[in-house]
Amino acid sequence: MTYAAPLAEMRFALNAVADLPEIAKLPGYEEATPDLVDAILDEAGKLAGEVLAPLNHPGDREGSVYENGVVRTPHGFREAYGQFVEGGWNALPFDPDYGGQGLPWTLASAVQEIWHAANLSFGICPLLTAGAVELLQAHGDDAQKETYLPKMISGEWAGTMNLTEPQAGSDVGALRTKAERNGDHYLISGQKIYITYGEHDFTENIVHMVLARLPDAPPGTKGISLFLVPKFLVNADRSLGPRNDLRCVSIEHKLGINASPTAVMAYGDSGGAIGYLVGEENEGMACMFTMMNNARLAVGIQGVAIAERAYQQARAYAFDRVQSRPIEGGNGPAAIIRHPDVRRMLATMKAKTEAARALTYWAAAALDRAKREPDAERRAAQQALIDLLIPVTKSWCTDVGCDVSSLGVQIHGGMGFIEETGAAQHFRDARILPIYEGTNGIQALDLFTRKLLRDKGAAMTQLLMEMRAGLPAMNGNSDLTALRAPLAEGLEALDRAAVWMLEEGGRDLARGAASATAFQSLFGVVLGGWLLAKAAQQNGESDPSTRDGKIKTARFYAENLLGEAAGLADAVTGGADSTLAFDDEDF
Repeated sequence: MTYAAPLAEMRFALNAVADLPEIAKLPGYEEATPDLVDAILDEAGKLAGEVLAPLNHPGDREGSVYENGVVRTPHGFREAYGQFVEGGWNALPFDPDYGGQGLPWTLASAVQEIWHAANLSFGICPLLTAGAVELLQAHGDDAQKETYLPKMISGEWAGTMNLTEPQAGSDVGALRTKAERNGDHYLISGQKIYITYGEHDFTENIVHMVLARLPDAPPGTKGISLFLVPKFLVNADRSLGPRNDLRCVSIEHKLGINASPTAVMAYGDSGGAIGYLVGEENEGMACMFTMMNNARLAVGIQGVAIAERAYQQARAYAFDRVQSRPIEGGNGPAAIIRHPDVRRMLATMKAKTEAARALTYWAAAALDRAKREPDAERRAAQQALIDLLIPVTKSWCTDVGCDVSSLGVQIHGGMGFIEETGAAQHFRDARILPIYEGTNGIQALDLFTRKLLRDKGAAMTQLLMEMRAGLPAMNGNSDLTALRAPLAEGLEALDRAAVWMLEEGGRDLARGAASATAFQSLFGVVLGGWLLAKAAQQNGESDPSTRDGKIKTARFYAENLLGEAAGLADAVTGGADSTLAFDDEDF
């Protein structure tokens, strides 16, 4: 049940896949030297292993508690957050003008993995604050930035995202929360549900980002505005003023992430909560997408993190648990690591986790380049890439988190089904990840309609060209050469499916939507295999044993997991009609 940050694995992925040394050459990122990167990862690993991880299982059992409008997080969580803030961890990727450290998102993403792997319930709070900071940096006015960013970047104040309402669910355009103009501010009234860390005892103030509708707004998502609604109003000298008209009504009882409070929030019970418009009226969804896209990448990282945590525990158990003679014979029972099917499961966990890590770091690197490349054309190309990658990263990596944590339970056998071992908690915690920040089905629709169709496949075509150019060469290394054929077949399957989605799906959106999830899964499977092959081909400064391990992992993935691509492509191109053939009464 202990956790040690896999620093060697993380450094390899940062350097060999994300190319962090090149990211550090971009304007504004020059301080991300190898020595500083190593020091940050080392210190993050210490805080995670010594402080956060020991709270994970006890926090799950205790849970957050709601009493008389007050939320109390589990024992030790508030103190751990104090250490987190004191260490300056919240500030890593943000604007130095407001107290940030100005380091690459690629590095910050790796550090996020450490927090989430150590204690997923804890890590969600800074995840949401980071998204709110990104939103304000992009869309806030100067007064909002000066008032709120320093405290939020330091972590002294937290941020939340308020979208969902009881009657609306994922249909954000159906929200009913109201905003009334009132001088230099607005009065907000309504109810929001599923607000993670909507109320807690970590910080002295909580800054809520709330979607609401003005009385004269057009219907649907085009009539939504975004408001900054603080728990405590802020005085002109930036000290805290009176309590705003908002409250936590209750917190949810959940399958997992029990230490994190998920709140039902009520706004304006006593006349209206004071809120400040962020961006322009009726442009709230465009502003909120900045926070949502930041969060979607972070949720993909959570999938990697929970997979890593489950893998570490399953690996330790497999070496420790003695049961049955090995199939090749022997004098007595052996550790279950000797049994081929256990090795298969562990290898699957390892390969999927490393592939998902590579994808999240690679996506974060594209984000950094989209922000900092000096050449406008290169920035635009990297922005197109990260737009394409976000839904795949969020969905596929969270599916990996569920798959790997499930295998972790399986390796434990009956003990995996017993809460005391902790394996079940990882499985329970992972299950929220494909649901929140837009379900994976919504991500698939986003990939299909807003990414693939909108640019007529231009970004996809460019990526497929890059992937084909990166296939392992026939260079005499039999292990690397063995990767080429499965990868080429996977790329052919992905290309074939993308053409179908553009042509057939573009002509009939219902058929495209019916195939969108299979297409998204196919995309992730092939990207994962390609990135593992990319890592296996890197020589760099890694030692021979590391390179050998990367080649073995890439080959296992190519020969055991990549074959799924052909079946998924068949589902994309041939499965829509049978999906749509059911009548309502057939279910």
